[in-house]
Amino acid sequence: MIERTPMHRRALLVMPSLALAGAARAQSAGVRLVVPFPPGGGIDVSGRIFAEALTQSQGAPWVVENRSGANGAVGSAAVARAEADGRTLLCNSDSHLLARGVMARVPYDPIADFTPIARLAISPLVLVGAPGLAAADLPALIADIRARPQAHAFANTSLGTSGHLATELFRLEVGVPVLIVSYRGTGPAIADVVGGQTSLMMAPLLSALPLVRAGRLKAYCVTGPGRTAVAPEIPNAAEMGMPALAPVAPWFAFWGPRGLAPAEVTRLNAAVQAAAATPEVARKLGDLGGQPVLGETAAQFEAFIAEAAPRGLSILSRAGVQPE
Repeated sequence: MIERTPMHRRALLVMPSLALAGAARAQSAGVRLVVPFPPGGGIDVSGRIFAEALTQSQGAPWVVENRSGANGAVGSAAVARAEADGRTLLCNSDSHLLARGVMARVPYDPIADFTPIARLAISPLVLVGAPGLAAADLPALIADIRARPQAHAFANTSLGTSGHLATELFRLEVGVPVLIVSYRGTGPAIADVVGGQTSLMMAPLLSALPLVRAGRLKAYCVTGPGRTAVAPEIPNAAEMGMPALAPVAPWFAFWGPRGLAPAEVTRLNAAVQAAAATPEVARKLGDLGGQPVLGETAAQFEAFIAEAAPRGLSILSRAGVQPE
C-alpha cells in the first residue's frame, strides 16, 4: 500500500524550498541599494564602500540608486513599497528612526515597515567652536554659555540627524536654550563657525578635522564610544563630564522592506559582517573618520533600534521640537 502525504503537509514541505529558491534568485540577480539622499554625503559614500565590497564577495552587482527628496522620505518610501525578496534594500543613517519626530507627513512607519539587516559604520561628531572663543575646554565653554547665553549660537543642518540630536541634548544638559541657526548643508554651516557668525556646531568629524588642525576651529570633544583613532588628541564627551552626549554619533545601516525572510536577513547580515572585517573596508571607513560595526547580528541591531528610537524621540520631545 502506498502512503500518501496529505496535501497540506506537501504544501508546507514545499514552502522552505520556495523561500530558498527566491533568495537564490535575488542573490544571483544582484541588489538595488537605495540611498535616499544625493551623492557625496556620508550615507552615500558608506553605502558605496559596502556595495563595492559586496559586489566582489557575492558575485552579483550591488547598484547604488540615489533617490533624494523630502529629507530622505522619497527613497525610503520606495523601499518600503518594494517586494521583500532581498533585491531592494535601503541604506540610511540613524536619522531614519526619527523621521516622524521631525516631519509631519511620513508615508511609512520607519520601524514597522522595514526589516533591520546590519549596521555598517559609526562616525563620531565633534563639538567645534569659532577660533576666537576664549574657552579652552568643555567645562570652560559650558560656564561661558551659562554666563553669556546671548553670545553663542549653534549651527545646524538637518532636523532629526545626530548633529541636531546632539545639539538639542547639549542645550538640555547645559540648561540654556542656546539659539540654533539652520543652514542648507554642512559646508556653509562650518564656514560661518570659522568666520565667527555662529559660535558652535556639532559637526561631522571628517568635515571639521582639517580646520581644527589648521587652527581655524576649536575642538572641544567627540561623541561616540571613546576617543577616535583618526583624532586621538580630542577628548571624548564622557571624559569631559558630559556622558549623556557620548552615545549620540551618526551610524549607517542597511534595511529591507517589511517581511524580508529571516534566512535572507541572516545571509545579508553575514555578508555585511564579512565585508566590514576586511582591511580595505576598514581603511576606507577610517579615511572618512568612521569605524566598522563588527560582530552585530540582525537581532542585536533590531534590539539596538528598540532602545535608540524612543531615546532619540524623547530628546526631541523634551527639546520642544515639533514635526513640520
